[in-house]
Amino acid sequence: MEIISLNVGRPVTVDYKGKPLETGIYKHAVEGPCRLGSGGFEGDGQADLVHHGGPDKAVCVYPYEHYLYWERVLGKKLEFSAFGENMTTSGLMETEVHIGDVFEIGTALLQVSQPRYPCYKLSQKHGPADLPARVLETGFSGFYLRVLREGAVAAGDQIIRREEGAGRMTVSHVLQVMKTGRTDKSGLAELIALDTLSASTRADFRKWLETP
Repeated sequence: MEIISLNVGRPVTVDYKGKPLETGIYKHAVEGPCRLGSGGFEGDGQADLVHHGGPDKAVCVYPYEHYLYWERVLGKKLEFSAFGENMTTSGLMETEVHIGDVFEIGTALLQVSQPRYPCYKLSQKHGPADLPARVLETGFSGFYLRVLREGAVAAGDQIIRREEGAGRMTVSHVLQVMKTGRTDKSGLAELIALDTLSASTRADFRKWLETP
């Protein structure tokens, strides 16, 4: 498991359906070690701080294994950070990574916190209006990490799993609950009790659980 590309970028303003849109999805690959703090990488930023960023979503990861599929779907070659991810990785699939897994990368220590739920900014970047729905349907979502120990990270760094998340709840499973789990009361209760799941996701699940 390793980092194929490390990507950062400040928010930019682009056109979306004839209106200005500020977004942090446009990132670029960086060479050499990059400082990683509790809020994310040096030189990186998010425009929508309600749905992106913060301690539970400090780092966005996307598996390189999905790139070939999306290149066929979109009919174009994709550059690294195509999905706005900070880390384009190999060997970290949503079906195998668990909420709460702890990884050592470079000199930093990080923990899986939640799936990355696709939004309309993917459509702005790549064109198809139904792209977020396609991402959700495939499960090729990527996921977020929180920072347990600050450090320096670089492209080419090995990703070492130091701990496995309690409950062995995969990113794919949680994404499925985020998609269709409003009526699965027992499943919601189980995930609400998973304290390594991001606070915002647990709050959403709690609301669903309390809704008749």
